[in-house]
Amino acid sequence: MKTQKLETPEADLAYDVRGPLPATDGRPPLLMIGQPMDASGFGALASHFPDRTVVTYDPRGLGRSTRKDGRADHAPLTQAADVHAVIAALGAGPVEMFASSGGAVTALALVAAYPDDVTVLVAHEPPLIPVLPDARAAERARAGVRDVYEGKGWGAGMAAFIAMTSWQGEFTDEYFARPVPDPEAFGMPAEDDGSRDDPLLSDRSWAVSSYRPAVDALTSAPTRLVIAVGEESLGTFTGRTSVATAELLGRQATVFPSHHGGFLGGEFGYAGQPEAFARKLRAVLDDAG
Repeated sequence: MKTQKLETPEADLAYDVRGPLPATDGRPPLLMIGQPMDASGFGALASHFPDRTVVTYDPRGLGRSTRKDGRADHAPLTQAADVHAVIAALGAGPVEMFASSGGAVTALALVAAYPDDVTVLVAHEPPLIPVLPDARAAERARAGVRDVYEGKGWGAGMAAFIAMTSWQGEFTDEYFARPVPDPEAFGMPAEDDGSRDDPLLSDRSWAVSSYRPAVDALTSAPTRLVIAVGEESLGTFTGRTSVATAELLGRQATVFPSHHGGFLGGEFGYAGQPEAFARKLRAVLDDAG
């Protein structure tokens, strides 16, 4: 694996290349992106593609990628421009892409803005609030997580986030009537370390979950679009956004093994089924090819 750094006027972007460029198998590089997760979360999944040239990167302001723009927010259009710059720096033409969570939102913005960059996109569980029928309630639930984080710190905020993202179905009065969850019940620390800059729990990434897909641009792009959803996520927030996004694009969501982090190998204590997930991803990519 070779680590590279791409210097742009606004950020220095770190990315890793596993395998040769151009790829010796004649296939495009396989780019894997997340948000707010950086490249470190794709180690297990990448290991199941030893025959492919796999590229991972850290979004600006996360992991090893530093910002020079004086900002702390995370916006899909900005990150799409960053990914476009990384693809250009690879010099290998358009890529195939697996993008998860906020990275899937970035990828949808990328395809809309730069349709010739990606031949096939597998967008895994994009958390897009505007596509939901209960969008206003989902915004309220999101704000509730932020408020708990601001008031009580990381452990309490993460417990509130887990409670939100594991809720089945629309956010009803029953959801909002529930007490604030105990962080220790989720294995989270109750102590407040005083930090309030977490990109997942603060409002710094609200532009990601508030993004509205550019439907006309996406459906007219030459990119093959696959919206993926974990079999264990169906009915939850990101499961519902995935199904709704697919329907918005005139497609059905493709079911993958496991959950929102189904490709993880336990790096963050949230192991999925990376081997089964990789088999499904390979089949989808090969079918799309």
